[in-house]
Amino acid sequence: MTRRPDPSAIAVRHNPEASRFEAVVEGRLCVADYALIDGVLWMTHTGVPAAIAGRGIAGALVKEALAWADAQGLTVHPACSYVSAWMRRHPPGADGVRE
Repeated sequence: MTRRPDPSAIAVRHNPEASRFEAVVEGRLCVADYALIDGVLWMTHTGVPAAIAGRGIAGALVKEALAWADAQGLTVHPACSYVSAWMRRHPPGADGVRE
């Protein structure tokens, strides 16, 4: 059985040139893509390879993207169904996730 990593230990990096947040887990690229339009961060897609899915990687990507958006004073529009569901499960201020 593969041990599930702590999502807070996943190293997420912002790649503004590619308009996405990224993490490499077990050599596989995981992404949360966005478009920045007129002060709105449109979260358009999350992608985690099936071989490493279910470990909290997409959530770590979204959490980092939303923290960055909050720090920049941006509005977030969850065009991706995963991001929309994640935001419903983690409202602003819940468990210190988003302020």
